[in-house]
Amino acid sequence: MDNLHRLFFKAFSNETRLEIINLLKEKPLTVTEICEKTGFEQSRVSHNLKCLENCGFVTAQQNWKWKRYSLDKETILPIVKLFDKHIEKYLDRLKSCRVIRNEKILVN
Repeated sequence: MDNLHRLFFKAFSNETRLEIINLLKEKPLTVTEICEKTGFEQSRVSHNLKCLENCGFVTAQQNWKWKRYSLDKETILPIVKLFDKHIEKYLDRLKSCRVIRNEKILVN
């Protein structure tokens, strides 16, 4: 089971996927809209959306010519909201954690 947890959190820890997840928590978006908001190339966004969709993090709804991607409302959106709540509550502790800083995880 540990490997499955690692895989799950690996999806969140990738910079591109995390940025896409953070955008999609607000509203469903197309690949083009995600590219405009992030500055990422279309291939990068599409590649990572495919991963997120494959892992059940996002769903895609075909709308004529475009697909709109959104976070899975049953599981992923509540998790992301809990992450945000935890970060808000423990922001100073997260920023000052020496273990995390020594692991070279960047915090803005």
